[in-house]
Amino acid sequence: MLGTIIPGMDAVVPVPLHQRGLRERGFNQSLLLAKVIAEETRVPLIIDGLLKERDTPPQIGLTAKERAANLSGAFSAARSFSGMHILLVDDVMTTGATTRACAKQLRRAGARDIVVSTLARAAGT
Repeated sequence: MLGTIIPGMDAVVPVPLHQRGLRERGFNQSLLLAKVIAEETRVPLIIDGLLKERDTPPQIGLTAKERAANLSGAFSAARSFSGMHILLVDDVMTTGATTRACAKQLRRAGARDIVVSTLARAAGT
C-alpha cells in the first residue's frame, strides 16, 4: 500500500467501525493499516474525524444498490476537513459503497481531495 500513496496528503483517515462492531471485533482493521501508513509517510492520522454513527447489517450478499442503501446516513464527519487532501484507508473494497459514503461526509466537511487506498479488492455484485 505504501508504494501507491500519493504525496501531498494532509491527513490519513481510516474507515471507522461502529462502536458495537469495534467491541465485538476488538480492533479496526482499517485503523491498523492507516496507522502504519501515517507513521511511514509522516502524515497526521485522524482517528476521530469520521464516525460510523449507525450500526449497519453486514454488506456480504448485498447488491451494489443494496450496499449503498444500507450505508445511507451511517457515517458523519466530526470535525472540519476544510481544504485538506485526505487519504481514506479501507481494508477491502467490493463495490465502493463504504468509501463513497465516507468520502461524501469528508467532502461535506470541506475536504478538497480524497484519495482512497485499500489493501484488497473483492469481486462484488
